[in-house]
Amino acid sequence: MKSLMPLTLVIAGMLAAGCLHHRPAPSAKRATPAPVVPQSIVTPDNSLTARVVSYNAAGRFVVLGFPVGQMPKSDQSFFLYRNGMKVGEVKIDSSKQYDNFIVADLVTGEAQVGDEVRDQ
Repeated sequence: MKSLMPLTLVIAGMLAAGCLHHRPAPSAKRATPAPVVPQSIVTPDNSLTARVVSYNAAGRFVVLGFPVGQMPKSDQSFFLYRNGMKVGEVKIDSSKQYDNFIVADLVTGEAQVGDEVRDQ
């Protein structure tokens, strides 16, 4: 047992010296951590948009062309935009629908063929 004690002390001393040898010097530069970049959250745009394909001034109604697979609900209101400016409001009449075209009553403002229709 006494013969193992000096050997154990020598091994412990070598381990301690090895650990101290690999410690970085105080004057050595440490790497700066990379800046934290906030993550962007991407959400799909689920808003409905359409174009005025026909306008009847006497009856004050428009025919709207929606993208395939996107049709509005009955009695839903939309806003008319021309060159980015709001020019009117329409209300959907879903009883008059054919494929991706639907008739809407002009509630306020005016309309022209080519006006953009959005639900916001």
